[in-house]
Amino acid sequence: MFTVIKADKKTEPFSEEKVIASIKRARIPETVQADALNHVKTKLYEGITTQEIYHHILEFLDKTPHQYNKSRYSLKEAIMTLGPSGYPFEDYVGKLLEEMGYKTRVRQILNGRCVTHEIDVVAEKDNKTAIIEAKFHNSPGTRSDVHVALYTQARFEDVQVRNKIDEVWLVTNTKSTVDANTYAQCIGMKVISWDFPERQGLREMIEETRLYPITMLTSLSQSNKMTLLNNHIVLCKQIQKDNTLLTVLPLTKDERDALLAEIAFLSS
Repeated sequence: MFTVIKADKKTEPFSEEKVIASIKRARIPETVQADALNHVKTKLYEGITTQEIYHHILEFLDKTPHQYNKSRYSLKEAIMTLGPSGYPFEDYVGKLLEEMGYKTRVRQILNGRCVTHEIDVVAEKDNKTAIIEAKFHNSPGTRSDVHVALYTQARFEDVQVRNKIDEVWLVTNTKSTVDANTYAQCIGMKVISWDFPERQGLREMIEETRLYPITMLTSLSQSNKMTLLNNHIVLCKQIQKDNTLLTVLPLTKDERDALLAEIAFLSS
């Protein structure tokens, strides 16, 4: 049995079930799943990292008949590349909540009782207003700890009365610590991290709604992705709804057609 090193440097035995579960979650065809697992097993060695396993799966999917299987599997990495400033992640959280029926505003300056604050996202729904700390991390092993939750609560308490704020949320693209989750539950803060709450975390929200970030697209260069992000175009669905958004990019007709085909595949 091989030992695997996780992103947070902790170790665990290699699990075939976890590999298959991650492939299934990405809606990779059943006919491909066992072959992907067998490919990974040929690459195993003692102390292999989860990142290496991930890249071996991508390597295999890139050679499968459908060229966009690789896109579907790259969600976590795609969310990680909504940076480095973190502003695209704030835009992404705002758009995600809009698709869930919220009216949102990003990067709002609110006057508190003591000082002013730049709030990442303000969301309104059902006559309730929430402020949201969209905590972006560049490294997959970094967790939002209890200090982030304490800081978020302090800002909420300062702006709550003057701005008639009802709720405070912490949304992060990585994991949150047990202490952060325990504190948040104790004081009534909503936390959405990569895998928390169980079966209702950020990953599940994205996979169930298929609100994929444009950073998943293999048909786009990094520079074109940055151009879209700088224009606040963060969802594949935005382009699917209005492909005139692509006019900001110097694409040929073939490149544009390939991009739209990939978006259609991801959304199907």
